[in-house]
Amino acid sequence: MNRRKTILVTGGAGFIGSHVVRRFVKNYPDYLIVNADKLTYAGNLENLKDIEAKPNYVFTKIDIVNKQAIQDLFRNYVFDGVIHLAAESHVDRSITGPDEFVFTNIVGTVNLLNTALHSWQGDFREKLFYHISTDEVYGSLGSEGKFTEETPYDPRSPYSASKASSDHMVRAYHHTFGLPTIISNCSNNYGPNQFPEKLIPLAINNIKNSRPVPVYGKGENIRDWLYVEDHAAAIDLIYHKGITGDTYNIGGNNEWRNIDLINLLCRIMDKKLGRPEGTSQKLITFVKDRPGHDLRYSIDSSRLQEELGWKPIPDFEAGLEKTVDWYLSNSAWLENIISGDYERYYDSMYSGR
Repeated sequence: MNRRKTILVTGGAGFIGSHVVRRFVKNYPDYLIVNADKLTYAGNLENLKDIEAKPNYVFTKIDIVNKQAIQDLFRNYVFDGVIHLAAESHVDRSITGPDEFVFTNIVGTVNLLNTALHSWQGDFREKLFYHISTDEVYGSLGSEGKFTEETPYDPRSPYSASKASSDHMVRAYHHTFGLPTIISNCSNNYGPNQFPEKLIPLAINNIKNSRPVPVYGKGENIRDWLYVEDHAAAIDLIYHKGITGDTYNIGGNNEWRNIDLINLLCRIMDKKLGRPEGTSQKLITFVKDRPGHDLRYSIDSSRLQEELGWKPIPDFEAGLEKTVDWYLSNSAWLENIISGDYERYYDSMYSGR
């Protein structure tokens, strides 16, 4: 078969990346999707078992910090596009070990930009470098307002600073070299296959096992929650119809205080597990707040909705129930990734805080 496009997806074995890879492999059988992932703690090929034998899918284990490996990959494939998701993404880990975030999120991104620029050699027709970023680059909001595509950057953690740096490099390559780029900044994702260091899967796992559910501070921090499959649909739309050189914000239009979210999750878990209502709420444990913890994020995704016709899932509780059902039905997946390393990390972050 003559391939209409060959697309490199970095970080495609991770949480968001695996949903993007699956969507592209299934929806575009005439595309060759090359998934490049380092397979760190958050990358898991079990996420893609259902498509691993598809003829238009290839996996390669690569660290994007390895410049030579990236160059070799581009020599082996004639890529028409890059969808760049590979990143260190957990704020807590960036506080305890920021170096890894600098290497992966900044150096890795520059390696990809340089290699794409060299590979395409100024012939940018039908080419695109699409960089996926986060709303955390915008900093923290008060009780009013939303992040728009014009909001000035104000990162507050090593994680968000490293992502802001990579965003700036992507834009610089567009303006300096003419590289066709697009950036999207998303709000907090939730859904199947998320590594259980993040709030929702961590809480689901702990409630299931009757362990304390840690909540930072008083649980008053507010996040805008986006179902991961809605995010993958937005990435698909932006890749194919977005305007080169532009930025798109992707949000769930779905703000929740952390404590309210956890209380809702507790009610859902009690119902699913057949426990008396209120059982899971007794597990909530307030722990010392994270340093520099941003108060509120809220994304204005009206541009994406109005220009490209995208819409997020309208019912958060339904999305949360789907997420809970997946984790309860995939306990083997969860057990396989909760290793001794994860337990040591968990203890270091939450015990005695």
